[in-house]
Amino acid sequence: MTAQENPSYQAARNIAKTLRDAGHRAYLAGGCVRDLLLGVAPKDYDVATSATPDEVLALFPDKKALTVGAHFGVVLVCEPDGTSTEVATFRHDGAYTDGRRPDAVRFSTDPREDVLRRDFTINGMLLDPALYEATGDVAAATLDYVGGREDLAARVIRAIGDPVQRFTEDKLRMLRAVRFAARLGFAIDASTATAIRQLAAQVTVVSPERIRDELTLILTEGGARRGFELLDELGLLPHLLPEITKLHGVEQPPEYHPEGDVWIHTMMLLEQLPAAPSPTLAWGALLHDVGKPATFRAPDPAVPNDRIRFNGHVEVGVRIAEEILARLRFSNDEIDQIVALVKNHMRFGDVRHMRESTLKRFLRLPRFDEHLALHRLDCLSSHKDLSLYEFAKEKYKAIPVEEIQPKPLLTGRELIAAGYRPGPRFKKMLEAAEDAQLEGEVSTQAEALRFVEERFGVPARQV
Repeated sequence: MTAQENPSYQAARNIAKTLRDAGHRAYLAGGCVRDLLLGVAPKDYDVATSATPDEVLALFPDKKALTVGAHFGVVLVCEPDGTSTEVATFRHDGAYTDGRRPDAVRFSTDPREDVLRRDFTINGMLLDPALYEATGDVAAATLDYVGGREDLAARVIRAIGDPVQRFTEDKLRMLRAVRFAARLGFAIDASTATAIRQLAAQVTVVSPERIRDELTLILTEGGARRGFELLDELGLLPHLLPEITKLHGVEQPPEYHPEGDVWIHTMMLLEQLPAAPSPTLAWGALLHDVGKPATFRAPDPAVPNDRIRFNGHVEVGVRIAEEILARLRFSNDEIDQIVALVKNHMRFGDVRHMRESTLKRFLRLPRFDEHLALHRLDCLSSHKDLSLYEFAKEKYKAIPVEEIQPKPLLTGRELIAAGYRPGPRFKKMLEAAEDAQLEGEVSTQAEALRFVEERFGVPARQV
């Protein structure tokens, strides 16, 4: 599908045409122009126009058009097929006293004025869709007031105008600079990087939710290792994730980790993340060894052949991960999965020697494919021995779901009916019965009850 065949492009083009036919200026704007110039299919298309929000709403009475940012002049125009396009009025921003959003905006009819308040030159270009369709030439149809095309060619992320002012206005732009540099493989302009270092400590005024979302994009859009190395180099990481900066210089036993310290190991995991990984897998990779700095123990010279150890690093890592994820306000479901990845990542070392019931309980962990993926990344970023990964993967594929998680032969109801009095022992009795079922020792309810009687004794009323 070409850009011009994309339904999102067609919707944006038609909106721009309607606006122009009504006497307004209208262009495609922002990231979609950058991506078209790079030959990348844009995810979505936005329109910038001289029309006010009221004028935009009046021009689309037959569509579901609604103001989603009236203060900022943003209208969402929705198509019957569900495609939605953001239409923003040209504007000039006032002061940003909270470092997150402008206190007031003034609408404008000048596209140049609108562009000059945007973040980076590569995101500050406009595209005339009519000229683009007439010529088929994206560059010829691009309106560029800020040198965005030159910076794209030079592979540079550069703030528009004074970088200190741009980042003072919205501190999240510092993270966005890192994200674009990492995803596109671009360098950050020297003056832009200097401004980030100067203002790095102020990034904490950004809401935890916005920081979380931007960090997740850095982890999942591509170039995650480069992104976190940039966060570190630019002085942002200590203010965002001080727990991760502590990974630097934490040595590991070379027989298991010839790659180097915990920071290097973690960066190698991020480098090998698959394309568009799930956020939970990406965060699991970042946090899996976060407990090692606090549990580092150097070799004891008095003990022959002793080595570096991290006793209890999983348990400590779970607590630290929970603190980080709660601080960034992840959902409970996301926290549960990421913490599970941290909690279980060392269990693969025992996978060949697990009892059948233990193995099946392990394999039925929610989203076990992510546990497998994390273990593979862990191995490839250290000793590179994938034998345990292959063993677990084959077991996961070979054992039917109904054997991994069969319907329980016993519940509390059956235990009560058999004469057992409800109490703390019920949990142990049911777990033991399920273990026997998973081991293949019992296959019927009667056999499971006999097993319980043999293990825990006959109910008092039967004696």
